[in-house]
Amino acid sequence: MREEEMLVSFQTLVLSQGREESFRRVNDVREIIGYEFNDPMILQQAFTHHSYEEGCSSLDRLAYIGDAILTFAVTKDQCVLYPDLDPGMLTRLRSANVDTEKLARATLKLELHEFLRHNIFLLEPQIEEFREAIAKYPLHSSGLIDAPKVLADIFEALIGAIFLDCKSSFDTTWEVVKKLLEPVITLATLPKHPVSQLLELCQSRRLSLKMRDSWRDDGVVEFVIDDACVGRAEYKAKRVIAKNRAALDAYNHLKRDLTLL
Repeated sequence: MREEEMLVSFQTLVLSQGREESFRRVNDVREIIGYEFNDPMILQQAFTHHSYEEGCSSLDRLAYIGDAILTFAVTKDQCVLYPDLDPGMLTRLRSANVDTEKLARATLKLELHEFLRHNIFLLEPQIEEFREAIAKYPLHSSGLIDAPKVLADIFEALIGAIFLDCKSSFDTTWEVVKKLLEPVITLATLPKHPVSQLLELCQSRRLSLKMRDSWRDDGVVEFVIDDACVGRAEYKAKRVIAKNRAALDAYNHLKRDLTLL
């Protein structure tokens, strides 16, 4: 066999294997989400991170579409479900159902991350750390856990892919996605934010609370009352996580001390 013929045969084999792999992925995802894609290529794009290879069609634009659809869908549902709820509480409730942690949890629960094509350094250990962390908070941590953003991106990209694949049908998209987001966080199950509950406790007890922030230097945030530290946390990756954890530490400390009085 001539060299040109061997090359053509090899390329045909690679393309055939690629089609078979794509077919298996489409079937696997269909079984998980309950939706059959008409265009397998858009599904492949939804599970391709920009790190996979230079110039690849990545999930970024699909995630952008999915984020907009999800925000609108949850907003619409909540306005119907809670017609008398003020916009501030509606915003908190919506955020809890569409934020990075919530979507990362959905991706992990459905094991959608297993289909991601990527070259992200140390992604697997990050996912396992997240898996262990959420065990302590079955529904939502309210800002105490640092969820891998790529997990949320996968879920948003899947929403965008479904939307485009079903000819931009909002109703069809939401019918599929709403089931994947279970359990939905309701007004009754919405956890209190650690900073909010700390402030409420201090106000009710007329305590003068201050925050001492040295995060840029050592990753530490503290809460103090009368120059005495009542809560402290260190988390160098994100200041907001350190602040929330310090607030929870302070709240638990004060609740314990006030109970003893």
